[in-house]
Amino acid sequence: MSKTLDLDKLTHIINQLIAPLEWVMLFLIIGGGLFLFFDSKGFSLKKIPKGFSLLLKKNSEKGISRFEALSAVLASTVGLGNISGVAIAIHMGGPGVLVWMWITALLGSIIKFYSCTLSVKLRRKELNGEPLGGPMYYMTIGMPRLGKFLANWFCIAALFGVLPAFTANQLTQTVVQVIYPSANSAIDSFIYEGSFGLLLILVSGWVILGGLKKIVKTTSKLVPLMVILYLLMGGWVLIDNITQIPYVLQTIIFSAFDFKTIYVGGFWGLVLLGIRRAVFSNESGIGNAPMYHGQSQTKEPINEGLVASLGPLLDTILVCSITGIVIIVSGSYLDTELNGILLTLESFNRLFYGLGDTFLVLMVIVFGITTLFTYSYYGVKCLDFLTKKKYGFIYNYVYLTSIFFSAISSVNFVISLIDLSFALMAIPNMISVIYLSKLVKQEITKTDPLEVL
Repeated sequence: MSKTLDLDKLTHIINQLIAPLEWVMLFLIIGGGLFLFFDSKGFSLKKIPKGFSLLLKKNSEKGISRFEALSAVLASTVGLGNISGVAIAIHMGGPGVLVWMWITALLGSIIKFYSCTLSVKLRRKELNGEPLGGPMYYMTIGMPRLGKFLANWFCIAALFGVLPAFTANQLTQTVVQVIYPSANSAIDSFIYEGSFGLLLILVSGWVILGGLKKIVKTTSKLVPLMVILYLLMGGWVLIDNITQIPYVLQTIIFSAFDFKTIYVGGFWGLVLLGIRRAVFSNESGIGNAPMYHGQSQTKEPINEGLVASLGPLLDTILVCSITGIVIIVSGSYLDTELNGILLTLESFNRLFYGLGDTFLVLMVIVFGITTLFTYSYYGVKCLDFLTKKKYGFIYNYVYLTSIFFSAISSVNFVISLIDLSFALMAIPNMISVIYLSKLVKQEITKTDPLEVL
């Protein structure tokens, strides 16, 4: 009991810290995204087809392919954030929260275009010729005076933000709920959750300790297959309930602009919740994606940026939308006792012939494990930067150990911890992306002089 109370107190303190930072995120991500949209005249959104055409083209340079980079990024975003995170958003803010997630995702796509273009344009090379890119590098190279401070700030926040807290927690809840439904007592739950946490450490460690190449090779094989299977199952559910879709969409739109909403925080609370959950889902503006895309083989910064911009469109506009609509169609979101992954499982179970939760749990396990694979690399890269590559490898062991504690923690606590860390990562990253946006504009002009005048 005392442990629960301590976590509740800590969660409350973290939420108090998040409150003012939410408005900073609103200004930087929404305001910054709008600035970049007008600055580029929506260049990346108009070039979506080109982004897809570039995806499978290979280069001879050292590094990872564009497809591997995007797969690794999607492995960290398509998964529990889309399947569980959107359920949490609807539980807390109602159906209308989806609209604000969509808007944030569109602006997030533009932000990723800019940040990942910068991660290729402003990067270094290791002694063996491998590229080395990411926010900490475009900050220090592009902003000589303030860049070092912002880079250190970003990396320290990232060490906490990329811990596997949410993924390990929700993945464990899924397995315990579906595979061990008889775990009613606190002791039984602790045993099952702890045992599964140890299993996750073993599986994740096998890939993580193999380094970047092993991570991207594994995720590039697993993630596309799982996304297709999830879309097929979700699409079937929507087709099977096609007559309800117009009413559901109407409910989403009207709820999004309900200035008298009954949900906590009122209308602006709903907007902020949509932004938080969208940022959590696709990580736009946070600075994670540039760390993978900065390792790409590509020589053309704009091309990498266009491929990277597909991420939020795929994981939030597509995957999150399917999840959210299924939850609303099922009506399970009206049950206030259901939240997170349990809400999504119940929704699919109701609509997919009583087997939805079983199929979904298999996908969630793969999604969750691939997310665990990719997040560790972010932490290693940040600690490498902070310690000049002396101690970066140690993060892998801290990361693996934290999986166990995350598995047995409160979901509210882990969400609050990550939201705080993501907010602290977004501030230095968005400041630098906006400041350096003129360099991306120059690249756009070189690529297509008629696009930006």
